[in-house]
Amino acid sequence: MRAFDTFVAIDWSGAKGARHRGIAVALCHGGTAAAPALVAPPGGIWSRTAVLGWLLERCDESMLVGFDFSFSAPFVARGAHLPGDVPTPDARALWRLVDATSDDPDLGAASFLEARRGRHFYMGAADGAKRDFLHWRACEVAGDGSTKPSTVYDAIGAAQVAKASFAGMRLLRRLDGHVPIWPFDAAPSRGALVVEIYTAIAARAAGLRKGRSKIRDAAALDAALAHIGSAPHDPLARYDDHATDAILTAAWLRAHATETALWHPAGLTPQIAATEGWTFGVA
Repeated sequence: MRAFDTFVAIDWSGAKGARHRGIAVALCHGGTAAAPALVAPPGGIWSRTAVLGWLLERCDESMLVGFDFSFSAPFVARGAHLPGDVPTPDARALWRLVDATSDDPDLGAASFLEARRGRHFYMGAADGAKRDFLHWRACEVAGDGSTKPSTVYDAIGAAQVAKASFAGMRLLRRLDGHVPIWPFDAAPSRGALVVEIYTAIAARAAGLRKGRSKIRDAAALDAALAHIGSAPHDPLARYDDHATDAILTAAWLRAHATETALWHPAGLTPQIAATEGWTFGVA
């Protein structure tokens, strides 16, 4: 795998509205153990549109950029992303559908989910039995076969990833053709590359246990960074899960970006690559 000069991790948000405190962008350079630093958002708070603009302005730079949301919905197990809905034969078709049928501000997609609640998305007891909505992508059951991440069809509760993921698909629709998106595209010989990340993978690599992976103070962040070979971070004005997840995961990307096995996971078939995608770090 080619070397990158810069590594970026973006903690994402699917919340309604135009600006989102849940978004954090952390950046570090290769060839050094210096800890990642947060990128200051325009106006003090990131919008999803601002993240898109920031990346498009830098698409020619040698950057590996990780976004913390699911890049697609399950397809292989049922032969469709949204059975009975508009056919989407691959992930790009799903991105187009989400973008064309969502009118939410700032690339939001809450309306897409709400229009399909009870048919595809679980948003409360009125939608029926939650178990009927639980379907996973191949990368989400790879490894030990357990369904650990939340499915994108479950849109209720603190662990849900649905709103962030479908909002993220609107962003991917706009990045498509400007920045390669792995594994839907091959890694380019130059310029930026976008991958899907799961911040819990970085947390496990840093020695943090399941259920105790959230970092909310300087000492814990430095201990986690040291575990993956990074120098201590510069003090933050505010310690929250979004900032620390982004900082730790950017450092993890730098440490693991050249591992061949992560770019060629055993379960990643051409069909899965085109329809479901894959989380970088799941071997």
